[in-house]
Amino acid sequence: MVNLGFVIAEFNRDLTFMMEKMAEEHAEFLGANVSYKIMVPGSFDMPLAIKTLLQKDDIDAVITIGCVIEGDTEHDEIVVQNAARKIADLSLDFGKPVALGIAGPGMTRMQAEDRIDYGKNAVEAAVKMVKRLKEIQ
Repeated sequence: MVNLGFVIAEFNRDLTFMMEKMAEEHAEFLGANVSYKIMVPGSFDMPLAIKTLLQKDDIDAVITIGCVIEGDTEHDEIVVQNAARKIADLSLDFGKPVALGIAGPGMTRMQAEDRIDYGKNAVEAAVKMVKRLKEIQ
């Protein structure tokens, strides 16, 4: 069984809640276990929580769930670019998949609602990666 940790952004919680539920359902469908959930204020705040989960022996992969909607400035781009870069770094540092389930940047609220399946897609990618990496070890 694949053990997952979820890191979920509270910002835009109405959307991340739907993303979280869809991701949980897909994990169950794939036979994966959601062992831990950590709520963080926003997507930019995820790396420390991800690192904490990756240090656990009973975690095979981490799923990020966040939603960054475009504002009047380029803040959304800064948030997602920096979060994504650090998320990739943590995956490489710990040798465990960290799946990017953050929707954005540059999207409207309506576009964000159309992308609530990002959490589900992140679960799919993480479970596949765990299984494929185990095959070559």
